[in-house]
Amino acid sequence: MKAIVIAGVGGPEVLELREVPTPEPRGDQVRVRVRAAGLNRADLLQTRGHYPAPAGVPADIPGMEFAGEVDALGPDVTGPLKEGDRVFGIVGGGAQAEYLVVQERMAVPIPSNLDMEQAAAVPEVFLTAHDALITRGRLLPGQRVLVHAAGSGVGTAAVQVARAMGCTVFGTSRTAAKLERARPLGLDVGIDTSREDFAAIIREKTGGEGVHVVLDLLGGKVLADNLKALRTRGHLVLVGLLAGREAPLDLQAMLAKRLTIVGTTLRSRPLEEKIAATRLFADQVVPWLGRGLVRPVVDSAFPAGRVREAHERMASDGSFGKVILAF
Repeated sequence: MKAIVIAGVGGPEVLELREVPTPEPRGDQVRVRVRAAGLNRADLLQTRGHYPAPAGVPADIPGMEFAGEVDALGPDVTGPLKEGDRVFGIVGGGAQAEYLVVQERMAVPIPSNLDMEQAAAVPEVFLTAHDALITRGRLLPGQRVLVHAAGSGVGTAAVQVARAMGCTVFGTSRTAAKLERARPLGLDVGIDTSREDFAAIIREKTGGEGVHVVLDLLGGKVLADNLKALRTRGHLVLVGLLAGREAPLDLQAMLAKRLTIVGTTLRSRPLEEKIAATRLFADQVVPWLGRGLVRPVVDSAFPAGRVREAHERMASDGSFGKVILAF
């Protein structure tokens, strides 16, 4: 089979499309003929040597989400999946290949209204957003939420998940055009952080109360203003570190507001935790997708042979939504 292989440490130039052995499903695994795979910033970091794949997945084949058809069943698969079923899901790595094997409960049927490229734009961002907002952040219908980097893959998904729950959605970006594109997805208040103070705007718009949940893909220096933007007993869910790994923490603000800060990542979780998050996604988000209440946002799609261009597109920060590789 053909697969994207990380042939060294560096930028897009170390990525190659190569022939590698086709995996065989064992036990309760299914093999998927991958038709499209989403590109994530974790792939860029892995290529640069900063984010190695977890144990048990290919170390040199990137890719954390897939869309395709079930191609073969392991001997212990109990169903209901069968050969030919269209499925999508997340994996720890190895998705950027023509075939991959995955535990049967990690493969979710694709709604009929999505094509493969659209489906490949769903799993990582919507699973992350759903898990971060609802499971980790305890967001409830009708509450207020702040989504940083609202034009990113996870950002566009989080805006839609919050809107589907009837929440008021604040979102930030350094690009005004991205905020405008996020408004039809459910963004109520867009904040251009290249010229606006998001904490001050949130205090003004909420009568000084703040938001119930902050979904932070930035980290670093925005921490202090995140605490200012949260209401009493609010939750800060830290998902990404685009703005840095360290920041001073105002413990007095934590105490006074009785705040909760929780960090989260999907890739390194044990299989059973990933299965639990996947099943919640299947039960709630997939029906929303089927009804068109939420939708994938595809920035661009590239044939697998143009993977270097796909990486350059994502690294440019010009993308809105997901960059997809087609196999």
